[in-house]
Amino acid sequence: MVGGLLHKWDYEVVSVEDGNAALACLAGANAPQLALLDWMMPGLDGLQVCREIRRVRPEPYTYIVLLTARDAKDSVVEGLEAGADDYLTKPFHALELKARLRVGIRLLELEDNLVQARELMRLKATHDVLTGVWNRGAVLDTLERELTRTRRERTPLGMLIADLDHFKSVNDTKGHLVGDEVLRECAQRMASVIRSYDSIGRYGGEEFLFLLPGCNRTATQEAAERVRKIIEGSPIPTSAGALRITTSVGGTSSEDSPLSDSNALLRAVDAALYRAKHAGRNRAAMAGPDDALQGEAPRLEDALLKSDK
Repeated sequence: MVGGLLHKWDYEVVSVEDGNAALACLAGANAPQLALLDWMMPGLDGLQVCREIRRVRPEPYTYIVLLTARDAKDSVVEGLEAGADDYLTKPFHALELKARLRVGIRLLELEDNLVQARELMRLKATHDVLTGVWNRGAVLDTLERELTRTRRERTPLGMLIADLDHFKSVNDTKGHLVGDEVLRECAQRMASVIRSYDSIGRYGGEEFLFLLPGCNRTATQEAAERVRKIIEGSPIPTSAGALRITTSVGGTSSEDSPLSDSNALLRAVDAALYRAKHAGRNRAAMAGPDDALQGEAPRLEDALLKSDK
């Protein structure tokens, strides 16, 4: 009877015959987000299904209306405390059911909006607004996690820093909006030549930091060349016309570092980047064995000035 009403009101209906089947349906992939549960069912009863759904599937939220012949206040409280969102006693009026379902739909829409807003805030907190890759803080946090895994699994971690050559002249001659176009396109190109489980983040200004799990010195050097070539390979389309852009890349691997902590790797890869720039730019260079021991870890203000040095 309820199924017939729901079809009449243009709902897509999934019917099951007992509580065990209801739980399996609501806990599965692409589960309905609006559920009508009878209190008394074969197998699991309505309260048990409510409790399990709240335990195993907190998101996306399932709005549950409990149907029962029990109308005592204690029963209402018990049903709501078990996780039901609404409660309807039988026999019920069809229009009342329709109105309560509409309430559920409005609340689910509000829930979806809140989830989307939360995910947008999370994205803004961890990603660079301009390029869409990880921001500096997020990629450095990822570096610490990758190093912890590297030590646990005894595998190497490759690292690259790519710095767009003479980028300041793009801003000075073409304007910052064109410079932004260049940064976005270069970030997309560089992201396209790394693996899905590698990480890329905007380290500062026109610098991008790459984390390459499992990469030894040879594999890291090969990745550096892919990054360099994808930028050099074809002009960058912009609103001011196509621009020839190149990048210098510094690389290192944790297997080459005597310290293998984040500061040591950043020092090493920074030294390699300077070496590539001093050698004429548009090239990749790997860190030497002593680079991780020299100097201090690079600072953001230093990174912002490197293209001018």
